[in-house]
Amino acid sequence: MKLFKRADPPEETQPTAKTSPDNTNDTGLGTFGGVYTPSILTILGVIMYLRFGWVVGNVGLLGTLLIVTLSTSITFLTSLSVSAIATDRIVRGGGAYYMISRSLGIETGGAVGIPLYFAQALSVALYTIGFAESIIDAFGSFNQLYVALITTIAVAVLALTSAEIAIKAQYLIMGAIVLSLISFAFGQPLEATTIEIWADSGQSSEPFWTVFAVFFPAVTGIMAGVSMSGDLREPSRSIPTGTLAAVGTGYVIYMILPIVMAMRADASTLIENPLIMKEMAFWGPAILFGVWGATLSSAIGSILGAPRVLQALARDGVLPGRLSVLGNGSGPNDEPRIGTAVTLGIATATVCIGDLNIIAPVLTMFFLTTYLVLNVSAGIEGFLQSPSFRPTFKVHWSLSMLGALGCLAVMFLINAVATVIAAVIVLAIFIWLQRRELETTWGDARRGIWMALVREGIFQIGEEDTKNWRPHILVLSGIPKKRWPLIQFADDLTHNRGMITVCSVLPSSSRDVSQQSDMQDTIREYLEKRGVQVLVRVVTATDFFDGAKLLVETYGIGPLTPNTVVLGDSQEPSRSDRYCQLVAHIHKAKKNVVILRENSERGFGQYRRIDVWWGGLQNNGGLMLLLAYLLRTDMDWRNAEVHLKLVVPEESAAQATQANVDSVIQNLRIGASSQVLVSQGRPFYDILHESSQDADLIFLGIRTPGENFTEYYQDLQSKTVGLPSTVFVLAAPGFSYGEVLSDR
Repeated sequence: MKLFKRADPPEETQPTAKTSPDNTNDTGLGTFGGVYTPSILTILGVIMYLRFGWVVGNVGLLGTLLIVTLSTSITFLTSLSVSAIATDRIVRGGGAYYMISRSLGIETGGAVGIPLYFAQALSVALYTIGFAESIIDAFGSFNQLYVALITTIAVAVLALTSAEIAIKAQYLIMGAIVLSLISFAFGQPLEATTIEIWADSGQSSEPFWTVFAVFFPAVTGIMAGVSMSGDLREPSRSIPTGTLAAVGTGYVIYMILPIVMAMRADASTLIENPLIMKEMAFWGPAILFGVWGATLSSAIGSILGAPRVLQALARDGVLPGRLSVLGNGSGPNDEPRIGTAVTLGIATATVCIGDLNIIAPVLTMFFLTTYLVLNVSAGIEGFLQSPSFRPTFKVHWSLSMLGALGCLAVMFLINAVATVIAAVIVLAIFIWLQRRELETTWGDARRGIWMALVREGIFQIGEEDTKNWRPHILVLSGIPKKRWPLIQFADDLTHNRGMITVCSVLPSSSRDVSQQSDMQDTIREYLEKRGVQVLVRVVTATDFFDGAKLLVETYGIGPLTPNTVVLGDSQEPSRSDRYCQLVAHIHKAKKNVVILRENSERGFGQYRRIDVWWGGLQNNGGLMLLLAYLLRTDMDWRNAEVHLKLVVPEESAAQATQANVDSVIQNLRIGASSQVLVSQGRPFYDILHESSQDADLIFLGIRTPGENFTEYYQDLQSKTVGLPSTVFVLAAPGFSYGEVLSDR
């Protein structure tokens, strides 16, 4: 799997010539020109001119004011979240993508940023086609396609020349919109009418939420200013001020207009005439200027924002390496001219293709998805109370989460099918980015999320109980390459049900303590390449046994400590005493001891047969049966048969013992078969060798450490020479593993 990394230093730690360390840009745009202007011009768009009368006519004055308030509330909450993020960290080019990627990670940022770019790029075509349609309606003698193409190229030339020039062009457009609103304010009623507070259900042709869905895009223009983040003089100051001011201005205008409309025409007139504002205005052509200004300003906002998102995606390595040229900037303001040219190509092709009605709902979903994720980002950061999250504009996390829920609700109200399509696309991009294993040099909130969950989980775990027992294994393997079967065996036992920690003890004289972290990273990378998900712990001690005792005593946090220690069998007589003392120490610490004695020639054989030499559910017997059951849940051992073997001294006891064992197996539902063997005076180990010679793995219980335990263990080793791979099991005292099985 290929690994992608950025070749250049992270922007967060290396201020460019353009941007100083205090997050200011001496040559950048100000709050009014860089944030407020593009935002308010996108908010006061074509819906205000062509659909506002229709909204009032369908739901009445009170319904319209309610729709405006609900819609603006969602945008306002999102603006608060954007303001919190913008005042917490340096905000550079890429706007919403930059904020999300630095908060929830590059995969989430990319999954939202790529669709957001295409939505903005296609929106250029959407707005220029709308402009062309209005020209044709007014004059009627032009070709719509040619007008749309010329308009698309014109706004792109503005953006290519300079973002600052494009912003100045928007001042003229703002003037046209202001003129249209003044002309409308001094207009005259069309007919004598009474204000309809709430639309008559008999006259209303559309339900409330359908009308809400039509109006809502009118208040979703805040991203136009956020997308200019890389060109702002002080983004952490301009984004909150400009965005909130634009939302407030839009709300005031949208609350006044329906009152005026309701006073000047009745419901049927408002519904039937899309350009009703032109009929009411003091000077009708001013409304046309406003419509043209609204479409052009939205197109300019999109052609300015989309290339900057593309530039940020390329610079972070989200896009494939061959597209890295899209991250280049031009001129002293680092303008994305290559990205603008690419965006122009996409918009031009879309204009030539024609109708965007089919994909328009999906584009709206991408914008709302961006809002939703921005709210989630701010909400999570605020909820976790990470020390690194210190915004100067403070917002309670509940407000951000409320904004996220509002966005989600509106998405389904507007178009449930388009919502699902957008979600599938975002999820597909997220999975693709995860599989590319992108590495970032900045931190994000994901670690904080897991830390909060782990903290809460540790306090909730409590003491270990039979109902929820899981194997948490400490593997004293040393260097994994040399003792790989130990790690493989532990991994087969847990099968993602518990945790494994692979431990290595380094002699104090061989390595400095400061190098332990590097050693842990090396071991972890090796195990990840082998497909084993484990924790790694390296300690320094005078010898292996002292280090192992230290790990057994101290490793873990609260109740989340290993309950089972996996060891390799010691073959050196000179170390037998220390080894057996370690086993006794682990047992006194109330942890299970599992010793794997591998047959180096046969390994685990064919993974088909497991022999458990059993003495009942108590003590070692319950644990051995439980381990055999867990082993069979692994893919390698899924076809293995568990043979439960017992030895009785005489034939007379065999039948009753067989019946008892079969009853236990049936009650435990573990799918094992039993075999009762009669010793007839033969030594146990002779029976063991004869009966289990063809097994792939053998489980044997060992006695509790006490006097002469070293001699006992040495005798056990000598009497099991030549057997298949064998596991010696010593259950922790005071815990009933039989109840673990019976609780299943």
